[in-house]
Amino acid sequence: MNRRPGLSARLKLTISYAAFLMLAGALLLAVVWVFLLRYVPDGVWITGLRGGGPWAPAPPFVPNRTDLQRAFVPRAAQALAILLAFGLTGGWILAGRMLAPLTQITDATRKTANGLLSHRIRMKGRQDEFRELADAFDTMLEQIESHVAEQRRFAANASHELRTPLAISRTLLDVARKDPTRDRDELIERLHTVNQRAIELTEALLLLSRGDRGNFTRETVDLSLVAEEATETLLPLAEQRRITLDVTGGAARTSGSAELLLRIVTNLVQNAIVHNLPTGGTVTVHTGAYGGASVLRVENTGPRLPPELVPTLTEPFRRGTERVRTGEHAGVGLGLAIVHSIVRAHDGTLDLVPRPDGGLLVMVRLPRTP
Repeated sequence: MNRRPGLSARLKLTISYAAFLMLAGALLLAVVWVFLLRYVPDGVWITGLRGGGPWAPAPPFVPNRTDLQRAFVPRAAQALAILLAFGLTGGWILAGRMLAPLTQITDATRKTANGLLSHRIRMKGRQDEFRELADAFDTMLEQIESHVAEQRRFAANASHELRTPLAISRTLLDVARKDPTRDRDELIERLHTVNQRAIELTEALLLLSRGDRGNFTRETVDLSLVAEEATETLLPLAEQRRITLDVTGGAARTSGSAELLLRIVTNLVQNAIVHNLPTGGTVTVHTGAYGGASVLRVENTGPRLPPELVPTLTEPFRRGTERVRTGEHAGVGLGLAIVHSIVRAHDGTLDLVPRPDGGLLVMVRLPRTP
């Protein structure tokens, strides 16, 4: 933004210091005048000795107000001039020392604006307003650098994931062009499968972006009703895999997007079904209101998960070795990432805890709406 040039903060502080010092000096001189000089008579005041004679000593001279003014005003003006010079010099030095941390912060801001996100101020000294600002700025830079690195990694992974089905489609088309006798139905079926995966990945990326932006209309939503709708939709999948699907709990109202909250429950329940035991597993969905939070809990049986693997499951395109599946429900590696994004957009928290006997416990806490 183009602005007209003005006085620097250091010069403004210098002028302020000098003006305050001049004002204090002027007030001090005014006090001297009001409470001392105004009571001195303005006439000639000479006292003599009683019974004076030719050898009597001369009477003492007592100065009047005019005499004192003649002696006082020039010295007062000199004192004010000295105070002005001292105030400007001292104010300039003090302002420079006080604003030195601000100069460091400004330099760091310019470096950040030029793309150097790894720079940190790390201001030394005891805690004060400037050091608090510098620490907050360093924390902000760390978050921005982490966010930018995550976005770059996400873009690279998304490009790789999208390139795979496109490359497969091109290969299939090249094979069909070189071999006209190839079965067309088989080729169309494989192309349909590959394109369907690309569409699912694109829709997941769009949904993830929507959750990150958080620009959705809020309404009151009961998580228990959403859980019933999601489990009813996924019940055929659970029956196909011989998984017992159980929904318990009571009303849990929150404020948010019904569509996005349904996506949370659907993703969690589908993951719990797909990443379960080969047969005879269970999935428990529980909702309830506890204190100021509406809670959704999805728990499933399954293989044991290494504790160090669980925190990475919410990262985009991160698939744990124990949770990789093939087939029609292989997924695109964005299920829990989408859940995490939507939960954050609804000001909630997401906790993943590996079960001692195998499987995963997922806990979603959202602000409760009366």
